[in-house]
Amino acid sequence: MVSKQTTVINATGLHARPASTFVMEAKKYECDITIKDVDKEDAAPANAKSIMMILAAGLGCGTNVEITCDGPDEQEALDAIVALIDSGFGE
Repeated sequence: MVSKQTTVINATGLHARPASTFVMEAKKYECDITIKDVDKEDAAPANAKSIMMILAAGLGCGTNVEITCDGPDEQEALDAIVALIDSGFGE
């Protein structure tokens, strides 16, 4: 299992188009991937492969998140997901 923290920097956060892009990227990997809002103590990790879970998490601009990957391609998945978030989803 590997994990890393980063900050959502795009203006709209993980809503609509960025959330869809995020989920499509996550689904490329076999490992389990979760995203958690580390600013909220009671926040549960959301399944990164579920658009509904991502939208329900309400991850807006400036939210500090932790990506956790567990499985055979975990490091590759973590690197790709963090890079996508850090790029601001091209916005």
